[in-house]
Amino acid sequence: MRAVQFQKSVLRFAIVKTLGKLMPKVMTSPLGMVTLREVERPKLPSPRWVRVRPRLCGICGSDTAVITAKSSLLLSPLTSVPFTFGHEVIGEVVEVGSDVSKVRVGDRVVVEPALSCFVREIEPPCLQCSEGNYACCEKVTEGIISAGIQTGYCRDTGGGWSDELVAHEWQLFKVPDELDDEIAVLTEPFSCALHSVLRAFQCFQGEPKTSLVIGCGTIGLMTIAALRVLERASGKEPLHLIAVAKYPHQREWALKLGANEVVNANERVYEKLADLTGAKLFRPELGKPTVLGGFDMVFDCVGSENSLEDAVRWTCANGVLAVVGMPAEPKVNWTSIWFKELKVIGTYAYGIEDWQGEKVRTFELALSLLKENASLFKGFATHKFPLSQWQQAVQVAIHPGRNKAIKVTIHP
Repeated sequence: MRAVQFQKSVLRFAIVKTLGKLMPKVMTSPLGMVTLREVERPKLPSPRWVRVRPRLCGICGSDTAVITAKSSLLLSPLTSVPFTFGHEVIGEVVEVGSDVSKVRVGDRVVVEPALSCFVREIEPPCLQCSEGNYACCEKVTEGIISAGIQTGYCRDTGGGWSDELVAHEWQLFKVPDELDDEIAVLTEPFSCALHSVLRAFQCFQGEPKTSLVIGCGTIGLMTIAALRVLERASGKEPLHLIAVAKYPHQREWALKLGANEVVNANERVYEKLADLTGAKLFRPELGKPTVLGGFDMVFDCVGSENSLEDAVRWTCANGVLAVVGMPAEPKVNWTSIWFKELKVIGTYAYGIEDWQGEKVRTFELALSLLKENASLFKGFATHKFPLSQWQQAVQVAIHPGRNKAIKVTIHP
């Protein structure tokens, strides 16, 4: 079978890191760290595992960060190589283990990527898993499979950029018949956004009235959608929601999904945000403006040094800053965090949510809300490539502006 795989190589990492900006195609060339190859089918690790044939798989920012050598090395010891990319998967069950009861051959499913104690069949589960925070599992190097925090970063599971992968039945959720593949493939990133928004609301004291979303790639736009969808579902008073977006097509999508205003990331952002909010700007001797006022809740959906610096400045006193986009290794001035007594939270992946008086897994909530709001996401998956054209797919995802890309997908 075919699989797009990552191989660790210091030399290739150096080549991509050095030449990538000047020659972007080197990242997906034979000189890069990724290649399409013929591999053996992954084995079912236990009778509770299932074989899945991908129907569609998204390209995530974490995937492109690895391919372009921009991701932090902090998590590298928690992966096993060679791994097959792809964790935003909708697929069809083609084989089930003898103890599987949750799904059957022929079922259309989405895969929740977190490789927790429940997936690794570790008893008793670690503290995080037992409390419902299973994406933060503390035993991701143990159990019946190799190291890996998620499907797509573990050599034993395979990934969605392939002809087949394997998943534990605990990871699988049946897709409602009403949901097209192009919308169902959004379940994983939408779950990340829902988890971020729910956590931010939990951390804010009182009812927030204003919110800022920095960055309108997939995860930023999904965060805007999550804010609006959750508001409607829970009857909350609508926030005044402002977004900062880099490209014109992202600004159009931000408005479509519910932003009240969208600021061009390339034009006088601080001045425009100050005009929109009434915040006051003060000029220090060096660096960006000091901000008094700002937003009750800020979602940084980029994770760059620049975006994090903006995020801490634009969160108002006693506000909540949610770091949604995967940071690399940025330096941030902590003075704003200290001076304004901010609550800064990391929001990673998914888990068990408190929703309308019940405990529910984020993926379950995401599928339900996607079904109810399917028309809102029509056209969000802007590009679809066959597996054989993975290089073109990655290049489009790396350059969303010139390609008007939102969610780029791959299929066998």
